[in-house]
Amino acid sequence: MSKTNNLAPDSCPRVVVTGASSGLGLALAQHYLERGAVVGAVARRASLLQSLSEKFPKQVFCYALDVRDAVALQAAAQDFIARAGVPDIVIANAGVSVGTLTEYAEDMDSFQQVMDINVLGAVKTFQPFLSAMRESGRGSLVGIASVAGFRGLPGAGAYSASKAALISYLESLRVELHGSGVRVATICPGYIETPMTAINPYPMPFILPAGEAARRIARVIACGKPFAVVPWQMGLAGLLLRHLPDWLYDPLFSKAPHKPRGLI
Repeated sequence: MSKTNNLAPDSCPRVVVTGASSGLGLALAQHYLERGAVVGAVARRASLLQSLSEKFPKQVFCYALDVRDAVALQAAAQDFIARAGVPDIVIANAGVSVGTLTEYAEDMDSFQQVMDINVLGAVKTFQPFLSAMRESGRGSLVGIASVAGFRGLPGAGAYSASKAALISYLESLRVELHGSGVRVATICPGYIETPMTAINPYPMPFILPAGEAARRIARVIACGKPFAVVPWQMGLAGLLLRHLPDWLYDPLFSKAPHKPRGLI
């Protein structure tokens, strides 16, 4: 945990971000820190979190943990609320992606991990904050899903399934919290320049730098939109994909390039 001991002033926005050590999560954390927020940065790699804390002293509470660990997330949430207050925004961003094929028995562990991190990790991230946020009658729970959740993509069965499940989960949560003052936002990014996409062996249209994606996502959150695709061009592409009939979609995408298979 962070060594910072100063309690956050009431005027400071309070933001919790998972997967905050690199990629989009780091960009989101930096975006809010640069605007004076107090940030609870959650990720597995303690050394990278420490670097963020050193760059923004007295603004960062660091929690080196795995989002699959509900007990650790409970402890982190209690610590953050005690030291900084009830968060205004909780962003479930932690996620993994790897190529998977059902025919290979060795890929079963990858399927399990992708689902555990990308779906249940979001549930475990939100749960320990939810009662306090509901009691305060405010705040936003934000899930980073993906356009990949709109259709099943070849070679990405685990990732597409996890993001489709996350989209549905977030919709259920949004309905459950209707009228409570706690908002739920589903953000579906397209391609973002991160270590996760760096290994993709195919063209990535409308790809955004992580910092620009973070700025656009923060705007969506501030506007209170319940659902958004970033960038908007990928929203049009996603709309087209969702409405392609199976007889056309299947042959078009059956030979599409796959993300390389590998270990998580």
